[in-house]
Amino acid sequence: MRKPALYSPSHRAGSSQTDERATQAAEAAPEPAPAGRVRRFRQASARAASSPRVMWSAMALLAALLAASVWQAGVGGPKALTQKDIDAAVLRTLTTQNLPSRAARAAEKIRPAVVRVMSYAKNSEGKEVEQGVGTGVVITDKGIILTNLHVVQTAMSVKVVYADGSESPATVTGAQPQNDLAVLQAQIIPDDLISATMRSTNDLVPGEEVVAVGFPFGIGPSVSSGVISGFDRAFKSPEGVQEIGNLIQFDAAANPGNSGGPLVTMDGEVIGIVTGILNPTSHRTFVGIGFAVPIESAASAAGLPPF
Repeated sequence: MRKPALYSPSHRAGSSQTDERATQAAEAAPEPAPAGRVRRFRQASARAASSPRVMWSAMALLAALLAASVWQAGVGGPKALTQKDIDAAVLRTLTTQNLPSRAARAAEKIRPAVVRVMSYAKNSEGKEVEQGVGTGVVITDKGIILTNLHVVQTAMSVKVVYADGSESPATVTGAQPQNDLAVLQAQIIPDDLISATMRSTNDLVPGEEVVAVGFPFGIGPSVSSGVISGFDRAFKSPEGVQEIGNLIQFDAAANPGNSGGPLVTMDGEVIGIVTGILNPTSHRTFVGIGFAVPIESAASAAGLPPF
């Protein structure tokens, strides 16, 4: 395809009219792209360079366009979250993800403070052997542990195993026989030992959910959940001669080995020390009725101030 000729104005004398017509014809002639756009841009640039007013006007126009663009981006940007948006996000999370149950969260909170209590005695050959396993709960980060007296009463020595698997010898430093409670002092205390949080039972009512954590038959730590069945109960174990009163009755599963373990609320706070189970037969297995010493009595055994 042939390109149209480009004309330059002639400056010869006497040819101004002809030159003017040639210039108009050249300007009116269609210009190829991108040559036409380049020519117009150069002409506009030359006019802007020769006129400060045009140049400043162009700069002002560019500034206005930039400000408008920034404002538009702000208007069209992410909108602020509303309460409706938050509620929808929470509902979506609850319906699409499996969250831990309340009992699981309570058990996870108390677990670092739960210890296995192992008692040892000498056999007929004079050798020290394990005679029983119970549970204890750390109530201060100085290694003070609550458990049942019957767990350690006839022991020659006692050892506790912490939640992290480390072990320590322990000594019995206090006892409250009327409530079947014993206080242990661990000799080796982990730097990061976590103690339990204790809670008064004064405002609790039957039907409140509870969790028991311990080592039933030496297995554990094991978790069971249930409710408080009643207060101010009395209990005497089949092999015991003393009746214990003012107990919390609960139906979370407990068996031999749970003795001395914590009974906690759904917030993971200790409200009692598991001390016995009721079974109308001679079998020491759970039939739905367990008992715990209220933490007010248990704390007083360790010399801690009442609530």
